[in-house]
Amino acid sequence: MLKRAFFSIPLALILACCSNGDEPLKIVFTGDVLLDRGVDNTIERIGVEALFDGVRNVFDDADEVVINLECPLANRETPVNKKYIFRADTSYASQLRRAGVTIANMANNHTVDQGMMGLESTAEALQNAGIETLGYGEGIKPLVLHKKGIDVALFGSCTLPIENWVYGKGISQASISDLCSAIADYRKTNRKAKIIIVLHWGVEMQTTPSPRQQIEAQQLIAAGADAIIGHHPHVVQPARQISSRTVWFSLGNFVFDQHYPEARKAQMACLEIYRDTIIYQTRNVAIVSNCPKLIDEK
Repeated sequence: MLKRAFFSIPLALILACCSNGDEPLKIVFTGDVLLDRGVDNTIERIGVEALFDGVRNVFDDADEVVINLECPLANRETPVNKKYIFRADTSYASQLRRAGVTIANMANNHTVDQGMMGLESTAEALQNAGIETLGYGEGIKPLVLHKKGIDVALFGSCTLPIENWVYGKGISQASISDLCSAIADYRKTNRKAKIIIVLHWGVEMQTTPSPRQQIEAQQLIAAGADAIIGHHPHVVQPARQISSRTVWFSLGNFVFDQHYPEARKAQMACLEIYRDTIIYQTRNVAIVSNCPKLIDEK
């Protein structure tokens, strides 16, 4: 049975985590980041780094910041035949890194907008800027993070059909079944590691997860996932707890130019990962002039 996730952190749990001397691995996850169309007009005025000024204190406090990059970074136009096609300049990668971004998810339906050349250009630009890629390449390959005895494996996949794109080419399009198998296999040899699944899934503009997503989330948690981070619907969907693990079905937009009221709301999933436990927190965000602004939660 799915339950709403509660994000107030008991003082006793915080004291227990801190008393053993462990320093947590702090990871912040965001939703969709678009650097084209209306956002590019904003970038021309203020630059890429300034897009994130409203959440900079959260980024600065994290060890890792993971965005879903919703456009390819390519200086040449090589578009595929699809309805919505995006592209941003490769120079934006270094500005993302200076803003605090350390990992970019590429397993979505827009990093392929400029074909294989654009996809390869995106990965190269990110890697040259010091940003690691998630969900790039064929097969199911986790990105593994380490900090003082804490190991975290990130698995990324786009489970959506992509217009005019060959399945399994260039980005991870692993099915839920394949992800469950990969999680189980990884667990066999990495029993103490934490496993986080980053999924591009769901139905656009739907504020509740579909029945299928809810079943898939239960399957992934049962397979051994410690958290699920979702995006694609462009609106926030309520987070839920399954077996004491948190599922963010959709964090919504983060840097975007859509004007629907629900598309102007966003969340950040903030995880403090200790050797023996995870503290799950949600930070609420409003999108103002295409930029995320942290909402005062006091």
